[in-house]
Amino acid sequence: MQNQAMNSDFAILYRTNAQSRSFEESLRRLNIPYRIYGGVSFYQRKEIKDVLGYYRLTINSKDDESLKRIINYPARGIGQSTMDKIGVAAAEHDISLFTVISNLKDFNLGINSGITTKINDFVMQIKSYAVVLPYKDAYELANHIAVHSGVVRELYSDKTPEGVSRYENIQELLNGIKDFVEQERTPQEDELNEVIKSTFVSPEGDLFQEQEKDNSLKTLDEFMQEITLLTDVDKDKDDEKNADKVSLMTVHAAKGLEFKYVYVVGLEENLFPSQLSLNSRSDLEEERRLFYVAVTRAEKQATLSFATTRYRFGNLIYCEPSRFIDEIDDKFVDYPEEPQASSFNDNFFEKFRKSYDGPGKESNTSGTGKPINFNPQGKKLINIKSHSISSAAPVDLGVNKSLQIGDSVEHEKFGRGVILGLEGAWPETKALIDFEGTGNKNLLLKFARLNKA
Repeated sequence: MQNQAMNSDFAILYRTNAQSRSFEESLRRLNIPYRIYGGVSFYQRKEIKDVLGYYRLTINSKDDESLKRIINYPARGIGQSTMDKIGVAAAEHDISLFTVISNLKDFNLGINSGITTKINDFVMQIKSYAVVLPYKDAYELANHIAVHSGVVRELYSDKTPEGVSRYENIQELLNGIKDFVEQERTPQEDELNEVIKSTFVSPEGDLFQEQEKDNSLKTLDEFMQEITLLTDVDKDKDDEKNADKVSLMTVHAAKGLEFKYVYVVGLEENLFPSQLSLNSRSDLEEERRLFYVAVTRAEKQATLSFATTRYRFGNLIYCEPSRFIDEIDDKFVDYPEEPQASSFNDNFFEKFRKSYDGPGKESNTSGTGKPINFNPQGKKLINIKSHSISSAAPVDLGVNKSLQIGDSVEHEKFGRGVILGLEGAWPETKALIDFEGTGNKNLLLKFARLNKA
């Protein structure tokens, strides 16, 4: 597109905050300035900083700021007065906080035995991560730390909209690490790996011998080196006065705003519309109204994008385009002339085109019985794009593992039900559950939010 447009003429709209990560990283790599409208940058969100704190301390035990951030998150009963004592000892001996807590018996800090035990447990936890750092790929270790540190469980237990959003952000972080692991190394990454892989010095330094690093793995320390470049806050501060930036925001935040060119991304079933909205007609109508809001933010052109494949639950799945795309009048849409190969079949886009009934037909409505006319003049201002993308890879929490056929359960959305059948070995066990009022549902147990009734 050679329209001599400004960066500020473009906006990328998504359904959930977690989707911003991949776009932020891509824009930074292309040196295109952007701003998060109505929110904060992905890597500046608290839950992301918390998990990265665990990663940083695993890699470098001398990172005192990371230690102070995570030593009592999730809560362990290690209070500020205890940390003050540890901080004084570290300053007096000119050593790191981790060195102090690793050798509490050598310091007379007046910390009671209960808190001492909790600190020792934390130290052993970090040491256990550090020991396997050279032998596990970045995703495997990052996922392990996120789960076993208790951070994921802490966020998963918060069922508020904010809690769900924070949990989704952690999933998206892990997905980014999975992408990093699966991509082939660039020459620059090979050069960086040569520096890192030669020797790995454990956080214990003098307590552990240097360990040979597996050359074939893309490890967590390499990933952290990469995102250091993506979390350079000083660059954003220097550019604060520059208003010519691409806008990134959720559809909710876009209400009342307009841009010349709008990209609405992630238009797939179970994402937009949200999976939680499919159980209620009113919720689905609200999703439809949000889609209308998204598309009508464009003054000149709206580009709709959906993924053909995503990573979910640790597996690559094939995605179905959002039903909302099918509701747009065909005369307003430009289809890709040469769609890239997708998982559906060779005739996927041809069938996709034929699914439209044509202008003025009742099926092409907004849900209110009226055709969706985004451009009264009939100009084709809407593009449809498809692509492959790796999406959030949720973490196996190990919940519901003990459920059996005949157990009564309760789901926050579907209500009470009874397990009629179980299929597959854990962690891929699926349950057929008969819910009162909503009928039978097939749920993957490791991700189903169930409680025994």
